[in-house]
Amino acid sequence: MSPYLVLAILIVYFLALIAISYVTSRGADTQTFFTANRQSPWYLVAFGMIGSSLSGVTFISVPGNVAKIGFGYFQVVIGYILGYWIIITVLMPLYYRMNLISIYTYLEKRFDIWAYRTGSFFFMLSRSVGSALRLFLAATVLQLFLFDAWGVPFIVTVATTIVLIWVYTFKGGVKTIVYTDSFQTLFLVAAVAITVWQIASRLDLSFTGMITTIRASEFARMFYWDDPNSTLFFPKQFFGGAFIALTMTGMDQEIMQKNLTCRTLFDAQKNMFWYSLVLVVVNLLFLTLGALLFIYSQQKGIAVPANTDDVFPALALNEFGLLVGVFFLLGIIASSYASADSALAGLTTAFCIDFLNFKDKPEAVKKKQKFAVHAGFSVLFLVIILIFKEINQRSLIDAVLNVAAYTYGPLLGLFVFGLTTKRQVKGWPVLAVCVVAPAICYWLSVQAPVWFGGYRIGLEVLALNGLITFAGLGLVSHRGGSKA
Repeated sequence: MSPYLVLAILIVYFLALIAISYVTSRGADTQTFFTANRQSPWYLVAFGMIGSSLSGVTFISVPGNVAKIGFGYFQVVIGYILGYWIIITVLMPLYYRMNLISIYTYLEKRFDIWAYRTGSFFFMLSRSVGSALRLFLAATVLQLFLFDAWGVPFIVTVATTIVLIWVYTFKGGVKTIVYTDSFQTLFLVAAVAITVWQIASRLDLSFTGMITTIRASEFARMFYWDDPNSTLFFPKQFFGGAFIALTMTGMDQEIMQKNLTCRTLFDAQKNMFWYSLVLVVVNLLFLTLGALLFIYSQQKGIAVPANTDDVFPALALNEFGLLVGVFFLLGIIASSYASADSALAGLTTAFCIDFLNFKDKPEAVKKKQKFAVHAGFSVLFLVIILIFKEINQRSLIDAVLNVAAYTYGPLLGLFVFGLTTKRQVKGWPVLAVCVVAPAICYWLSVQAPVWFGGYRIGLEVLALNGLITFAGLGLVSHRGGSKA
């Protein structure tokens, strides 16, 4: 694909985003940035959350990972449903009842400011790293198929990408993102559907023929029950998925901030219900795409890249024609930017509300500080991406889930302790427990194969991390708290 065509697609795409931003941010103040004045249509929130939740990691790594584990990732996806059900029935009513902007305010009301800021800090740590890794993917693709041809350094590619995101989000914040994420999700889903259709057509497969071919292939395995020591063992993947959904959605300011912009609790619950169902279908579509990519390569004698993250980009841009190439670029940009833009808004909100005490400040001061914080997190994304480029040696889907398991575990422990006990914790011991728990988990993960006959800890490390945090909080707690 011509670099000039790629550049033209990028320009048109970002002009559309900026136009949406212009319309949605008129008359916006800091309250609009943080809450969208609680006027978001629930169906737009639900659809837009698909793009921000899936990200470029799903777009690239999930199809690529089919070569290694078949449809095994679907075990995690069906576990998500359990996590979303808990969010709908437990967390959403709590957040709406307390009328929260930052969900970590719950920890202050239940415990104290140490717990409040510890929770917010772990969110910011996890989301900064996770979203930067997702954005890394889009920048890498743009570098490979556009900027390398012009001799542009990778750091310039990354910086340009982040600046463009900043431009269309800095004023309207979450109100703009509700609309831009819906716009971007449309391209993400269209890119996958069109690619599946094109591959099936080139293999002369009808819909039923495609399903039969995939089921007969080496990539069709979905459930792993045979080896409890394996990280792919179904209960580990299923319950790991449930805890990932519970923490990375229900205890994540970025995602819940958009849910809290709905007019009522019932609207927010409808949004989460339909989002959970559509997300399962879309992930199944991604796995179908992955199987078709490798089946096509085998039948056509095409050598696939050693790094499975490169398979979809290589075939989409070099093998399947202009239509697939164009939509692939739109899809990878949409998926990565939909995740990064909402992350910037969520991180800015968390820092401003949780650390800068925005509640009683004049509007002029709020705007100035919000601007600086928003820009600061943009620079942080740049730094993390450049570091990761030098050290990454693993699939991005593995890297993101691994980071999440260690950084969201303390949040899980804090929220569950607050919701299920009447005990109280205060002061610096809260931070100490939340720092020590992930370290203990890492140590146990390293030692487990030696201690337990080859048993390898996988996604269950998130639940283990939360359990150790919960136990640690119990040790430093005393009677006198109250459940919110």
